[in-house]
Amino acid sequence: MGFGSYDESEQENPDTDDIDDNDGVSVHEHTHEGEVSFESDASQDELLDKLGEIKDNEDEDD
Repeated sequence: MGFGSYDESEQENPDTDDIDDNDGVSVHEHTHEGEVSFESDASQDELLDKLGEIKDNEDEDD
């Protein structure tokens, strides 16, 4: 068989015995409800400075 060729008998009689209806993905399998909170002694300016340092380090790594 050459590139792009196929067996016509496969097209005429598709085999669907191996398809399982229970193989679907549950979109709610990992749904969580709740809250996340944290406390920090750092000020907003300190946190923004730290973020700037992290971003600068990422730029240097590229």
